[in-house]
Amino acid sequence: MQHSHPSGEPFGGVIARTAQDSTPWWPPSRIPSSAPNVVTIVLDDTGFAHLGCYGSTLATPNIDAIAAKGLRYTGFHTTALCSPTRACLLTGRNHHAVGMRAISNFDTGFPNMRGSIPRSAATLSEVLRDNGYATYAAGKWHLAPMAECSAAGPFANWPLQRGFDRFYGFLNGETDQFTPELVCDNHAVVQPRSVQDGYHFSEDVVDQASGFIRDLKSLVPERPFFLYLAFGAMHAPHQAPRAYLDKYRGRFDAGWDIERERWFQRQKELGVIPANTLLAPRNPGVRPWAELSVNEQRFAARLQEAFAAMLEHTDAQIGRLVDHLKELGQWDNTLFMLLSDNGASQEGGATGILDEMRYFNGMREDVDAAVLRLDDIGGPNSHSNIPWGWAQAGNSPLKWYKQNTHGGGVRDPLVVHWPGHLAGPGQTRTQFCHAIDIAPTVLAAIGIAPPATVADVPQMPVHGTSLLATFGDAGAVLPRGAQYFEMFGHRALWLDGWKAVSRHKHGVPYDNDVWELYHLDADFSECTDLAAQQPQRLQEMVALWWREAEQHGVLPLDDRGAAELFRASRRPDMPTSRRRFVYYPPVSHITADTCPSAARSWRTEIDITHPAGHADGALVARGTINSGFILYVQSGCLHFDYNCFHDHTRADASVPIAPGAHRLALDIARLPEGGADVTLSVDAVVVAQAQIPKLLFVLSSIGMDLGRSLSPVNDDYQAPFNYPGRIHRVVFELEDKASRGEIKAGMRAEMTRQ
Repeated sequence: MQHSHPSGEPFGGVIARTAQDSTPWWPPSRIPSSAPNVVTIVLDDTGFAHLGCYGSTLATPNIDAIAAKGLRYTGFHTTALCSPTRACLLTGRNHHAVGMRAISNFDTGFPNMRGSIPRSAATLSEVLRDNGYATYAAGKWHLAPMAECSAAGPFANWPLQRGFDRFYGFLNGETDQFTPELVCDNHAVVQPRSVQDGYHFSEDVVDQASGFIRDLKSLVPERPFFLYLAFGAMHAPHQAPRAYLDKYRGRFDAGWDIERERWFQRQKELGVIPANTLLAPRNPGVRPWAELSVNEQRFAARLQEAFAAMLEHTDAQIGRLVDHLKELGQWDNTLFMLLSDNGASQEGGATGILDEMRYFNGMREDVDAAVLRLDDIGGPNSHSNIPWGWAQAGNSPLKWYKQNTHGGGVRDPLVVHWPGHLAGPGQTRTQFCHAIDIAPTVLAAIGIAPPATVADVPQMPVHGTSLLATFGDAGAVLPRGAQYFEMFGHRALWLDGWKAVSRHKHGVPYDNDVWELYHLDADFSECTDLAAQQPQRLQEMVALWWREAEQHGVLPLDDRGAAELFRASRRPDMPTSRRRFVYYPPVSHITADTCPSAARSWRTEIDITHPAGHADGALVARGTINSGFILYVQSGCLHFDYNCFHDHTRADASVPIAPGAHRLALDIARLPEGGADVTLSVDAVVVAQAQIPKLLFVLSSIGMDLGRSLSPVNDDYQAPFNYPGRIHRVVFELEDKASRGEIKAGMRAEMTRQ
């Protein structure tokens, strides 16, 4: 007789009283026949022109070699920001519809900005895993609310709960490439070697991803894999090994005007832009190179050198991965896709910046001071980002940048390689396409239909269109309607080769936004505004934008800046919803978004049992050598160092701490002008005082450690600087509400961001 298992699982055999009288049965393989491996590589903040095969003179030989045997898409579009593009890529749905209108650090209380993807929008990894694939994520995640990214979780939005079997990388939007915040699967880990031993995250992450694949193909070679590899590059900080930095010395001294024109002409020669394309005029705030001072030129050129060095170093790691796949005999059966998540960043400001946290604190770079540290740029002692002039060069021939819905923000490179499945290797494809098309393309290439339910959850419609037809036909017409764009109030709509677009100004009523109209099929770089000539078309497209916005959950529009959004994101039951934090070390690494605020007055109390003899070590350390603070014991005495972009404020006790039990205290009292008074005490006795000139609103993207310092804050010690005594409890008490100083700092940061 036939049976079902008590669990309800259907059974296709026969179960009798004995095995001899029964018929065994196994579920059929879920793996489609001849299923390819899938590798998707995501670069960060890489503009349309930055890759050599898209026109630049930067060295990307491995990517160029892949493109020479693959396809380059010139009509590929993204959302203008990282988390939203990644949500589109992995789900095939528009970013507002899946709760990711901006970065995952935000949860505004509205469905379009939760910082996580709903279960009704299964990820590509979930679908592929259900169909027999091994699934691996490596690199940057940034698809979980950052308040959830502590050792306490919840882990529901971490990679392993969103369809990936293994994960190695970092959860935030950026990390230091020499001292990253590393996570393996569901827990924080320490980097395998130090920067002094040659560590760099891009090398490490490729090592780990290669190891995942090597294990699979050694043990279960029949099983295909999906690798989602998202580098920290080319997001700030732009950091690379010294040999790569040295290679580019002096390469950009001619300036961005000459280099941009050179890249523009190469784009025409390579056929990645039409011959009649115009080079967009300089964006507002981008001065002619000749008008810059000597120091401004030296600083800007060195920042671009660091960008170029990091890009070439990243390209080398991509080459290592490809070589590894070839060694395993997997390259010819791999669908390989490489893309950028948005255009080049505007976050370096007009002059560029030695430490990007200055940008988020509303601080302008003092270029004349910065040039005294030129040799730090690109190394561990910098967190640099390029100026607007170099960013627009990277977006050539387009205007504006990341965060904007003009071409410079949303038009990006996409390279596809799949041996034996592409017509005209080395060619370009000009069809309009979008990040929402990646998941449908992968499923179509494998032969999997988008599932109606995943884990018993009904699925929302897939919004993207498969690009598979373009693999074999350069003239394939894709069945798609309008595609909307929205980011921080900037808006656009593409329809049948036309684009309506507006650049929103913070605080201006949306009905007062000025809309532009471009015929993209004839105006690649959005240079000829036809709004006055075709007002009816523009009016219809703007009206259609509102209908698309209603359909895809774009509303409410929200142009609040980062300072307000971070405060709005402190939902109940998350670490940042409190003002009293009590830790019982040893505690796992605490990410920045789950740390107590360092922007207002606070008190830290630490109960310790101090040992006799040599007892130096870190008690509390937050941030990096570029910005942060550390409370530590050295030469037996208590010390505090507040590092504001290498400007150190120190409070140093002169009397050693006696062995035994003590209560140490650090008091930070914010002053109305934005600085702070510092007081150190041991057992209620003041032992040192100092005054911080400026208390930073955004201290660092790197979080906090107790009893150690994995990322050094000053040069007094080397990581991990473990404290040898016993730390019983660490208490942070924050001021009851944001001080005027914090609010003013937040306003300054927002003004700079806009």
